[in-house]
Amino acid sequence: MSTPPPPQGQNPFAQGQPQAPYPPQQGAMPYAPVPEQPRRKITFKLVKNVVIVLAVAGAAIGGYIASRDDANTAAVGDCMHRGSGNDSNPDLEVVECSSSNAQYIVLAKVEGTFTSLTADSKCEEKAKDFQYSYTETGDGSNFLLCLKDYSK
Repeated sequence: MSTPPPPQGQNPFAQGQPQAPYPPQQGAMPYAPVPEQPRRKITFKLVKNVVIVLAVAGAAIGGYIASRDDANTAAVGDCMHRGSGNDSNPDLEVVECSSSNAQYIVLAKVEGTFTSLTADSKCEEKAKDFQYSYTETGDGSNFLLCLKDYSK
């Protein structure tokens, strides 16, 4: 036994419901007005987060600026200043040759890894009148600086 198809225009699942939509009411707005959104208050948490972000950004920028004068940025002819009396970490930084801090001048810069013995022999090869050799390894930049005292 089969069921007859529903009559055209009728929903077979809408039992007992009116078949036409309710007529629109006269004078009614199609939607309610949106109330004005309240302004956000500046909270302690927001201020704290902004201060943290600014502090981290300031530290990153300061670190970048401080590292620009490190020995790894030195080139032949640059003047250097020794920031530390520690021979194993002299903390060399690039300075203007007109500065009173200028102590050494770079005679040669050689990329690679060197021991103290190979550094001196490489500096003798590259710059006959060198007085000091400085090697740095790590951070992806291994190099040798051949230096001599700077006299103005």
